Amino acid sequence: MTKPKIALVAARFQSKTGSPTYQNRQVDIEAVLLAGGLPVLLPAAIPLEEIPVLTAQFDGFYLTGGGDLDPLLYGENNHERIYGLNPERDAFELALIQEVVAQDKPLLAVCRGMQALNVACGGTLYVDIASQLPSAEKHDWWPTYRRSKLVHNVTVSRASYLGRILGELELRTNSLHHQSVNEIADELRIVAYASDGVVEAIEHLDKRFVIGVQWHPEWLQDQQPMRKLYKAFIENC
Repeated sequence: MTKPKIALVAARFQSKTGSPTYQNRQVDIEAVLLAGGLPVLLPAAIPLEEIPVLTAQFDGFYLTGGGDLDPLLYGENNHERIYGLNPERDAFELALIQEVVAQDKPLLAVCRGMQALNVACGGTLYVDIASQLPSAEKHDWWPTYRRSKLVHNVTVSRASYLGRILGELELRTNSLHHQSVNEIADELRIVAYASDGVVEAIEHLDKRFVIGVQWHPEWLQDQQPMRKLYKAFIENC
């Protein structure tokens, strides 16, 4: 049986030698491989007009974490804590998400990926949780802590597809973000919250598998619910 081809966006970075390079994290590639998929990196330099044909050639799409989306894309102003802006990646991922949803291809979106999913569908973000939600607990447990550190609880909706996949409705997760979903897009629904009310997962209302999670399951592959998430993603692909 042919393994499904899973596209991961490779964003542009400056290497230590100063040369621009396109890359993605090893842990994300390994999570896809472990679940039975074949990861393929798509450089964000690909012209946007190629996206419709490109989307049809893959079985599924996996959007990973990374720097912040430009706040102007969802009607907000810049903030002193905004970091890692990458206009090329923003444009490519937002256009890709819209096409993936239109073609009803499976999509798993993690951290920045979940935020991009909400913005691509017409939703907004909190630019900085600590500034805009002062009652929220700490969510930006990086870069001085190990990425697998479990720091807060997440409650998943019993009626959600995500809940059925994970097999658990109360999770202990890691947390590596300073932004989160604010206004949810009309075609999406919120299916998980942290104990302080910060949105932790979203799903598409009408598509077969379009799920975003705010935590980083790729760093938690020793936990059965996190492996189940990737396995369900690959099976849908």
